Amino acid sequence: MPVEPLPQKEIEERLAELPGWSLEGDRLTRAYRLGSHFAAAALVVHIAQVQEELDHHSDLTLGYHTVSLSVNTHSAGGAVTDKDFQLARRVQDLAPGHGAG
Repeated sequence: MPVEPLPQKEIEERLAELPGWSLEGDRLTRAYRLGSHFAAAALVVHIAQVQEELDHHSDLTLGYHTVSLSVNTHSAGGAVTDKDFQLARRVQDLAPGHGAG
């Protein structure tokens, strides 16, 4: 089943529900700052598990106390799709102190 790119207006509306996430070029991006390198590394492992469950993977970078993500949908020509927002929401729910609820 093909995945369709989202219109710009819908991307902006969805981003409003995900504090800290932004659109940079054709990718959703977010950086998290955690209390330690170990906490950041643990978050990377949890994000990797979610990506496997969704069968949708971001560029994921582990820094000293940071985790950065950048994602779009290659099968949609590198556009932002619902799959990207599903991943962003799941990551947002995982990140300590940064989740939706």
